Amino acid sequence: MSGKPFDYWTMFARDAAKAGSPLYACIVEGIGADEDLKAIAARARRGQPYANMLLAPVHYLLLGGADHPLRRFYATCGGTLSVADEDPFPHFRDFALAHREEIVPLVEARVVNTNEVGRTSVLHAGFRVVAAEAGEPLGLIEIGPSAGLNMIWDRYGVRYLRDGTPAVEIAPDAPLVLECELRGAANPPASPTPAVASRVGLELNPVDLTTAEDRAWLRALIWPDQVERLRRLERAMALFDAACPEIRGGNALALLPEAICAIPQNVPVCVYHTIVAYQFGQKGRQALDDILTVAGLRRPVWRLALEAEAQDGAWRNWLTLSRYRDGTVESRRLAESHPHGTWIEWLGRITA
Repeated sequence: MSGKPFDYWTMFARDAAKAGSPLYACIVEGIGADEDLKAIAARARRGQPYANMLLAPVHYLLLGGADHPLRRFYATCGGTLSVADEDPFPHFRDFALAHREEIVPLVEARVVNTNEVGRTSVLHAGFRVVAAEAGEPLGLIEIGPSAGLNMIWDRYGVRYLRDGTPAVEIAPDAPLVLECELRGAANPPASPTPAVASRVGLELNPVDLTTAEDRAWLRALIWPDQVERLRRLERAMALFDAACPEIRGGNALALLPEAICAIPQNVPVCVYHTIVAYQFGQKGRQALDDILTVAGLRRPVWRLALEAEAQDGAWRNWLTLSRYRDGTVESRRLAESHPHGTWIEWLGRITA
C-alpha cells in the first residue's frame, strides 16, 4: 500500500475518469471541495455511496424536464458540451443548491440500485465455468438484483472484441447484444449457454418496473455522458417485461437459506452478485460467507461474485468463483473487469 490517506471523493473522481465519465470525474472533484454539497450527500441512508446519491437526483430532475444550463453537459438530456468546452461544476452546484428541496428527499429515501446489464458480459463467462464444474441446469440465486435485469442474462448475447474486432460471439442474434473489449491473451469460455432450472432474486429494495418513478430512477443512475448505457437499459427493461423473473423483497441474508433449500438436491446451486457487497458492511459479508459455509455442509454451493477491492487508492473489480463444500471454501479469480462490463481480462481456467 502507498500509505496515502483515503479520500472518498478523490477516489471516486479518479475512478469515474477511468470508467469513461469525464463529466462525473470533473463534477465529483468539485463536490469534494464543497462543504454545502457534501452536507446534502451525507443525508443518504447508511451504506449508500455519497457521490451516486447526489449525482443521481440531479440527473433525475434533468431527465424529468428541469431547465438549467447544466443540461448542456448531459448527453442523455440532449446536451452537447464537454468538460473541454467549459467547467460544468459551477452549473452543477447552482442547480443542486437551487433544487435542494427536491433533491434532499430523493437522497434520503432512494438507494443506489443500479442495474448495469453490461456486467452480464462478465457473468456469461462465469456461469460457463460453474456449469462445467457443477453440471446443469443451474439453480440461480442473485443477491441484490435491483430490478432483476441481470437475472435474465441468458437472453442477452455477447460480442467480445479484441482491438475492435469480434473474437468471440455468443448468441449474436439475441434482441440485445452486449459488446465487451478483451484484454490480455486469453478468451473467455464460449461453450453453449448453460441451461437454467430456476432463478430467483433476493433484494432489500426491489425496483418496481411497473412504476414510472422506479424506471425513471434507474435511468437517473446511468452516467449522463454514457448514452449507450441508457439505450442498453431501455432494451433490457423491455426484455424483462416479457420474462418477469421472481424477485423476493426483504433482507437477502435472511431469505438466502430458504432459497437454497428450495432448489432440488440434484440441481447445482449458484449464488451470485455484482457490485453489491459494499452495501453489506464487514459483518454482513461475513454472515453471507457463514451462510454459504453451512449450506455447503449439505451439498456443494457455488458463488460467483463480481466485486470491487480497494488497492493503492483505486478500485479493481474481480470476478471470483468460490465453492463451498464440507465446511471448507475454495476460491479463485476468474477475471478482472471494468465495473460496468465494458472490458474483461480473462484469467480463469475450467476444472472438472
